[in-house]
Amino acid sequence: MDVTTCLKKMELVGVLAFATVDSEGAPQIRNISAIHYEKDALYFFTARGKNFCQELLEDGRVQILCYTKYKEMIRLSGRAYAVSDDEQIKWRDKIFEEQPYLANVYLDETREIGIIFCIDQAEIEYFNLGVHPIFRETYLLGNGKITEKGYVITDACIGCGTCQSVCPQQCIDAGTPFVIRQNNCLHCGSCQEHCPINAIERR
Repeated sequence: MDVTTCLKKMELVGVLAFATVDSEGAPQIRNISAIHYEKDALYFFTARGKNFCQELLEDGRVQILCYTKYKEMIRLSGRAYAVSDDEQIKWRDKIFEEQPYLANVYLDETREIGIIFCIDQAEIEYFNLGVHPIFRETYLLGNGKITEKGYVITDACIGCGTCQSVCPQQCIDAGTPFVIRQNNCLHCGSCQEHCPINAIERR
């Protein structure tokens, strides 16, 4: 897996869930399909009068989620920004060309009510529940930042093996200390809850 493959899978899914936060701090989610994909960015269309647009203009932070029929979850976390005025028509026309249904939604010149946003810096998390053990990995789009998650076994480990016995994915290897295979970890916290000496920390 890599960034390009993740973006291609998102494109094949088509309709993606976009999460933002409104002015009151409440989460908001919309399904968006008016999207164009480049190898290093994605562009999407929305109307300027929509709350979604206002939330993006005021804050910009957005998470995008898709789920494939193969039990793969892809989550993109980044910041959206409105493209420059001289780029608006170019990307708008590209999206309308690729998504013909939009011509039925925004007839003729009414498409001018729209605005194009771009995301070119983001963290992309890939999580596959359709394999055993599960597989997860995180990638960067542009100059995004990876946020470490999950759990790590510290040097306080006494090697008792309790964590290994309670791991649903059996992704903990014996050692000094024991080691969690991060790409196969569910992040469920079972190991931390059962460690008799609290040697496991959340990353």
